[in-house]
Amino acid sequence: MYSLTNRRRVRQFRKMRFWRRRRTDLSKPRLCVFRSSRHIQAQVINDITGAVLACASSIEAPLKTLDLAGKEMAKKIGALVAERAKSAGVTTVVFDRNGFTYHGRIQVLADSAREAGLQF
Repeated sequence: MYSLTNRRRVRQFRKMRFWRRRRTDLSKPRLCVFRSSRHIQAQVINDITGAVLACASSIEAPLKTLDLAGKEMAKKIGALVAERAKSAGVTTVVFDRNGFTYHGRIQVLADSAREAGLQF
C-alpha cells in the first residue's frame, strides 16, 4: 500500500494531468469536487474570472441536520449544486474530480448532477 506522502504525491500527479488538458480550453466552467473522510464539497468555478458561480457542501447547516453520510450525502450535494448552477445560468461544465478516482462518492455526485440537468 502507498504511504500517506506517496498517496498525496500520486493525487497531485493526477491533478496535473487534468490541468494539462484544461489549459487549452477555458470556455466552460468547471465542476470541482473535494472529498475528505467525513465531508464532500462541490463548486462550479469560472476559470477566466476566478469566480465561484455555485457551490454546495455537506458542511452547510441545512444539510448537516439531514443526518446523511457517504453516498446519500454525495447524491444530495450533486443535485443541489446542479440546481444552484442552473439558477446561475450554467448548463454545461467540465468535471474536475480534483485528483480523486472516479469511484464511490465522486461518481455518485457526478451522476446526481447529470440527472439534475448539468451536462458534462
